[in-house]
Amino acid sequence: MVDIIIVGGGPAGMTAALYALRSNKSVLILEKENFGGQIANSPRVENFPSIKEISGLDLSDHMFSQIMDLGAQFELEDVQKIEKVDGIFKVTTNYNTYESKAVILANGVKHRKMNLPNEEELIGNGISFCAVCDGPMYKGKEVYLIGDANTALQYALLLANYCTKVHMITLFDRFFGDQVLIDRVKAKENIIIRHCMNLVEYKGVDKLEGLVFEDTRTKVRTEFATDNVFVCIGQLPQNELFAPLVELDKGYIVVDGNMQTKTEGLFAVGDTRKKEVRQLVTACNDGAIAALAAVKYIG
Repeated sequence: MVDIIIVGGGPAGMTAALYALRSNKSVLILEKENFGGQIANSPRVENFPSIKEISGLDLSDHMFSQIMDLGAQFELEDVQKIEKVDGIFKVTTNYNTYESKAVILANGVKHRKMNLPNEEELIGNGISFCAVCDGPMYKGKEVYLIGDANTALQYALLLANYCTKVHMITLFDRFFGDQVLIDRVKAKENIIIRHCMNLVEYKGVDKLEGLVFEDTRTKVRTEFATDNVFVCIGQLPQNELFAPLVELDKGYIVVDGNMQTKTEGLFAVGDTRKKEVRQLVTACNDGAIAALAAVKYIG
């Protein structure tokens, strides 16, 4: 039995652990892959307060070391079931069953990928998913962006502020975002729009060197030499497992101002919850709020 189980070892989960541990609560973090979450793949983080520049991996290392020094328990296990019985949470993984007085869900989301060969190896080595995080490193350069909805449109406008050209490539012959964003993108002279192009190959082994697209109408292939691409084709929440205990909205967990779900003692933080802004600093904010609320709930 521990006081709080945290599902997920990204910034939101580790911040929650930090605040819970400093409140003298015992904490177990369950992570199915590796600590750090998606930010660990970012080559450079420049928007975290007090740190001018740091790699996502180094930042994750610092956060992990901090909570481990405070006594956090950490297990690489995949959570497969959560239930609440007589006021106690039972969390079943692929290896064990754990019990706690409160649970914080910080399992994040997965970026939708192109599912092409060599993609995993090139993530963080040319392939990026967050223009806010990684865009500034391409200041004064040409960049490539794949996507056709609101996030892609917003990223294109952001990148256009400091990149010489933004090549915005869509699979279909139109955009699927808000008209005001579409109008702004079309009005930007340094945003080059290319419709009906399907990415079929990443060039490069250790780092991205180029992109090969196929025209969906003519089937003609075109290769672009580049060391970067922003893939903005959506995110995938993975919360069906928790559906009996939480309210879902388009797959995301609905919480109140204290990050509380509809089940007392069960909280959700970071990208996994319904929210407008998904950034490193807002994930940490969620984690702090949820941890303090969980501490109060436990008493």
